[in-house]
Amino acid sequence: MNPVARTRNELRNGFHGWRVSAAGAAIWAFQGLIWVQGFGNLAVVLRDQFGWSKTFFSAAFSITRAEGALLGVPLGMAIKRWNVKAIMRVGAILQLIGFLWISQIESQAGFMAAMIVVAAGATLAGFLTITAATVAWFERKRAQALSFSSMGFAVGGFAGPLLVFGFSAFGWRWTMAMAGIVLAVVIWPLAAVMGVSREETGEPLDGVDPESVADEPRAEGVQDADFTTREAISTHSFWMIALGHGSALLVVSSVMAHLQLYLTEDRGYSASRAAIVAGFVPLFQFVGTASGGYLGDRFNKRLIAGIAMLMHGVGLLSLTYASHWLLIAVFVVLHGLAWGARGPQMAAIRADYFGTSSFSTIMGISSLIITIFAISGPLLAGALADSTGDYQIGFTIISCLTAVGFVFFALATPPTKTPASAGRMAEPARLGRR
Repeated sequence: MNPVARTRNELRNGFHGWRVSAAGAAIWAFQGLIWVQGFGNLAVVLRDQFGWSKTFFSAAFSITRAEGALLGVPLGMAIKRWNVKAIMRVGAILQLIGFLWISQIESQAGFMAAMIVVAAGATLAGFLTITAATVAWFERKRAQALSFSSMGFAVGGFAGPLLVFGFSAFGWRWTMAMAGIVLAVVIWPLAAVMGVSREETGEPLDGVDPESVADEPRAEGVQDADFTTREAISTHSFWMIALGHGSALLVVSSVMAHLQLYLTEDRGYSASRAAIVAGFVPLFQFVGTASGGYLGDRFNKRLIAGIAMLMHGVGLLSLTYASHWLLIAVFVVLHGLAWGARGPQMAAIRADYFGTSSFSTIMGISSLIITIFAISGPLLAGALADSTGDYQIGFTIISCLTAVGFVFFALATPPTKTPASAGRMAEPARLGRR
């Protein structure tokens, strides 16, 4: 074995960055099952028991997403300054309280209040915290590491029918209470893994000796000097990525909030059959995530994201005008693959363009923008479905808007550091320590 290969193997063996990625995957698996994918399954049960409208469920979904966006900026600042382990454990406790509360609700107000508590916990122990902790460990393998973490989300979504089984076998109240307990038990020990920083272990980026890869090509737009938050938001790249990401969430959030309702009401599916269809989306999301991680470290990330936008649009149109189950299958395949392939690129391209020292704050500000889209999609789809009697008009409008997202990603070219800041090297990321 040549010296370079030996050095790589020595550093990669036991590299803590992959432990962080794996811990994120495990947390996301349970978040995906219980919180993200589970919302649609719970909505069907609550609609049947209480008769609540699609507009109400859209509002509940949107309010929790808005809450996550509002918490994004202070959370991003906290991640940069404080201990990731503590932040995630607070999130675990809040989710436990919230799900126990959901198991006891009798009114819309009680459900909304419990959802707000769950959303706060899911934000602290969710996407931004996991992503920020992961990107601090990688550069050349950044998309691959984020894809690995995201695979957990897909696995959790694929297990969605387990919730429906729990609702049928034990009742939705008992199932929700146990879900909160399980989620807290999973997050608590894994938060300790996520909270370790590179400064504590002394390991290099990617677990590879920098000198051994000095001559290897890097991803488009990777910076040697990190952007400050102010520098980042003054670039066109920041806004094009945020608007493209938001356009994607028009589709993703609408599907998460309404797919099971659409299948049971407009297509006449049973709750269990709708859950199976929804469960197959994460299966293809898993495939897309695996391929997206491989492709993202080798090809243009914004091109991958742009193609995924078109797949989102075609997939949703296939679902909306499905005259045969095969067209629903087309939606499942295209939407799942697009979601999986595009998802890891969203964080990776920001870390490539702007560096990691202010990454969590930059992502927090981005969340304010993209959440406007994430809220608008479910509200638009739900309101039009209630007023027209079906989802056709709302889903058609949302699917056509994905073409705009394609344009945003095409225009998201790499930023250039100004002469005054180009020579200022980034401060070390302080994730996981104070």
